[in-house]
Amino acid sequence: MSETPGRRLTVASVNVNGIRAAFTRGMDAWLATRRPDVLLLQEVRASDEILTGLLGPGWHVVHAECAVKGRSGVAVASRVPASGVRVGLGNGSPEAAVDTGRWVEMDLAVPGGERPLTLVSVYIHSGTATNPEKMAAKYAHLDAVSARMTTLAAQAEAGERDVVVGGDLNVVHRALDLKNWKGNHNKTSGVLDTEIAYLDRWFDDLGWVDVGRRLAGDVPGPYTWWSWRGKAFDNDAGWRIDYQLATAGLAARAVEAVVDRAPSYAERFSDHAPFVVTYEV
Repeated sequence: MSETPGRRLTVASVNVNGIRAAFTRGMDAWLATRRPDVLLLQEVRASDEILTGLLGPGWHVVHAECAVKGRSGVAVASRVPASGVRVGLGNGSPEAAVDTGRWVEMDLAVPGGERPLTLVSVYIHSGTATNPEKMAAKYAHLDAVSARMTTLAAQAEAGERDVVVGGDLNVVHRALDLKNWKGNHNKTSGVLDTEIAYLDRWFDDLGWVDVGRRLAGDVPGPYTWWSWRGKAFDNDAGWRIDYQLATAGLAARAVEAVVDRAPSYAERFSDHAPFVVTYEV
C-alpha cells in the first residue's frame, strides 16, 4: 500500500500497446520504481499466462482478452485483494468480437474503506472518421459503456460503492486536451462532436468527474499520447485521451494526478504515458 496503509491508494492507468513489447522497452523498471497499488491496463494483447508472468507475484489480476487475436485486451491488477470481478458489457449475452477485451471490473476490499471500491479498465474503439463501419462500432460500444456507467453512477449515488473508470477513451473532451485542436476538430475520430457528446453526458448528466482535469486545472494537457512518428513527442504535440473518471465522493478525495511522461523518446515503453492518481480511500 502507499504512504499511509489503508488510507491512500495509487491507481495507474496505462495503454501498454502490447504488454510484451512494453516490458522489453522498460516497463518493468517503471513499475518497480512507481509501485502503484492498482494497474488499469489497456491493449494488453497477450494471454493470461503471459500477463501474470510478466507482472510477477503479489498481484490479483482480472484480464479480458479480445476474441480477435492480437487486438485490445484490458486488465485490472491490484495488490489489494479482490472481492469480485466482472468481464465485458454483454450482461450475459455474447458481445461483438470487436467489443471484447475492452471492459473489465474489479471490486476491492480496501482496508478502512467506508464502502466497496470498484476499479474499471476500459479501452474504447479508436474509430476512423472516414469509415462509417468503424464509427458505427465505436458508437455502439460507447452506448454500452454509457449504459454501464449509468448503473455504476446510480449505485455510487445510493452509497453502494465508489468507482474509478480508467483507461484509453480515444476521445478528447475540450480544446485543452489536444495540441492541434483546430486541425482535428470534426475531422478526426476522437475529436468529433458526436463522440464528445458522450463525455458531456457522463460529466454533466451522470455526475462523473474527470479527475485529471479537476486536479490539473485549465491548462493544455497534460497529454498522455504522442504518435511514434516524427517529432510529436519531442514537441509535446500530444492528446489527452487517457482518463480516470471517478464518482463524485471519491473524486473529492483524489489528492494527486501525474502523467509519467518518459524523459526522452528513446525511454518510452509505449506511445501512451502512464496516468497515475492517488486517492484517499
